Amino acid sequence: MDVLDQLAEPAVALSGRVDDLLAAAGAPDRHRIWPLLRRLRVLPGDAVRAMLGLRPEALADAAEVDAELRRAYHEAGAVLADGGSWQGPAAEAYAAHRRGLAGHLTELSRRADATAAYAEAVAGWIAESRYALARTLADVLASAEAVAVTTARTGESGPASSGVPPGGLPVESAAAEIGARILATVAEAYDQAEALPRRWAAELDLLEHRPSEAPVLRADGGRIVL
Repeated sequence: MDVLDQLAEPAVALSGRVDDLLAAAGAPDRHRIWPLLRRLRVLPGDAVRAMLGLRPEALADAAEVDAELRRAYHEAGAVLADGGSWQGPAAEAYAAHRRGLAGHLTELSRRADATAAYAEAVAGWIAESRYALARTLADVLASAEAVAVTTARTGESGPASSGVPPGGLPVESAAAEIGARILATVAEAYDQAEALPRRWAAELDLLEHRPSEAPVLRADGGRIVL
């Protein structure tokens, strides 16, 4: 359990109330929440719940998978390295193909390491994003805006669509400000998430095996087409 988990219950309650207020009354014109809503296309409460669902532990098995793949590649490489006692033109041609396949296995092993490192980077992004959102939520939960939102009068249809609570802060402005702070944090995390695949693209591209072009010859000098 991390800090975000500890704040989950009050954060979901507050951000859900913000969602209801935004749906009922909208936000003040030209408020900074509008471009965030248009960009992310998600309400603050939904964004909080989505972040709560992100777990870095889900990627913890990547290192074990990498170790298993490397072991398999090593065993296959050992088989390829043993060319036996066969000699002659055909043996030399087959050796060229073995070397090509061994090189491919070496590259596969390197890609396995890169995949595990990418998974570790994604797990780090999740942990950092959850912490950043937890800091934002800790601030808004103790804010005057939170007081305004939680003390707003309610009717049969839910939170009031407008009004000024005893503290003097308009409910629409309070809800929009809380929502904007949450969505700004989520937007920053989104930017970082988009950058990760681009940063690792060269290491994670599809790897194709290209067999050696050396002809394989029979013992009598004839050619075998592979």
